[in-house]
Amino acid sequence: MALEDEAMAANPETSVPLASNSEDISQLPEMSSIVGYVLRRAQLSVFQDFIESFTELKLRPAEFSVLNLIAQRPGQKQSEIAEQLGIKRANFVALMDGLERRGVAERRKSPEDKRSHSLHLTVEGERFISEMLSVWNAHEQRIIRRLGGEAERDKLIELLGRLSGQD
Repeated sequence: MALEDEAMAANPETSVPLASNSEDISQLPEMSSIVGYVLRRAQLSVFQDFIESFTELKLRPAEFSVLNLIAQRPGQKQSEIAEQLGIKRANFVALMDGLERRGVAERRKSPEDKRSHSLHLTVEGERFISEMLSVWNAHEQRIIRRLGGEAERDKLIELLGRLSGQD
C-alpha cells in the first residue's frame, strides 16, 4: 500500500491524505494547554489519592459524598441527595443499598410522604463518620499542600465554581 493510501486508510472520513493537513496539525494545541485535559488529569490525581487514603475504610468517593450529605442534614430524601450529587435514581438506590448493608446509613419512611424515604446515619454510621473525617482531613491536607496552601485551594475552588456554574 502506498504512503498516501495508508494516510487515507488512517482517516477514512476524508478523501484528503493526512500528510496534506500538516498546516492544520500545526494548529493543534499542546495537551497541557487544554483545560479539559488538565482538569481530568488533576481529577484523576486527586481521586487516586482519595482511593489510596480510604482503602482501609473501603469507601469510594460517591459513598463519602452521600454519607457527608446525610451527616450534614439528616432526613433528606433519597431524591434530594441524588440530585445534589448528579447521581441517577437507579444508581443511587444501589449505592444506598450498599451503605445499608454496611450498617452506616438507613432509609426511614418519611412521616410526611409514606412513598418516600428519608436518609439517616445509624449509630455505627456516626462512629464511622468520625473515622471518615480523620482520613479525609489527611487527604485534604495533602492536596492543599500540593496546591501551595489554602489560598490557592480557595482560588481553585472559585475557578471550578465558575466552570460548573456554581459561582
